[in-house]
Amino acid sequence: MKTFTDRTAAITGAGSGIGRALALRLAGDGCHLALADVDAAGLAETAALAGPQIRVTTTELDVADEKAVYGWAASTVADHGSVNLVVNNAGVALSGTVGSLPLDDYRWIMDINFWGVVYGTKAFLPHLEATGEGHVVNLSSIFGVAAQPLMSGYNASKYAVRGFTESLRQDLELAGSAVSATCVHPGGIKTNIARAARMDGSVATATGKPTDAAAADFERLLTTSPDRAARTILDGVRRDRRRVLIGPDAWAIDSMVRLLPTAYQRIVTGAVRSRRS
Repeated sequence: MKTFTDRTAAITGAGSGIGRALALRLAGDGCHLALADVDAAGLAETAALAGPQIRVTTTELDVADEKAVYGWAASTVADHGSVNLVVNNAGVALSGTVGSLPLDDYRWIMDINFWGVVYGTKAFLPHLEATGEGHVVNLSSIFGVAAQPLMSGYNASKYAVRGFTESLRQDLELAGSAVSATCVHPGGIKTNIARAARMDGSVATATGKPTDAAAADFERLLTTSPDRAARTILDGVRRDRRRVLIGPDAWAIDSMVRLLPTAYQRIVTGAVRSRRS
């Protein structure tokens, strides 16, 4: 896709953060929008900010609900006539040690971060193919490139998104499809993901800080604006990039993993130890 004008984009997690920033940038390019989020109020605000110059539809949606995601894809095509771009952006965070986190927490994060991406991709892919031009953008994380202590559930979900999307891209190329795919690896983006995260009590034991203080430390690492992230993602789509890194921290971590593919783990663990109060 070289242009978004008069195209239609479907975006999950559009009620705030990167999803909202993508919606507003696409609206500025004259792209029609099908927006989804579990946050109905945030979704309505994004739609209002997008303005009246383009067609906007909104759907309150839990991406972990397979039937609902497929229904949203069908209604998007019914409302807009076609769809050209799908951005599987919705996601949540989870912190805690492997020994302490309940299995239900792992199921929760995988249902949203991984299965939500799978459902969104598969539900929209036939519709993208039908347009003769399309792109799938799946949001992983820099934690889908480098693992972190206390983030096993989040790491697992984001590594899974990376593997799924990279394989999807190759499938599309083998088939000679007019649809392409990009995997996005943001670093610390200023969104509400830290405030909305599930944080197990084992984080306090491991870091030597109360969970609220540990969450605040994490939030201070979120330095890149959602608008900059959106601009980088859309540039990656125009250039048909396989992988998009967002933020100087993402580039630094990616370089560290390339240079020190296993030793980086000791560096990261040491950094966490050094921040103990």
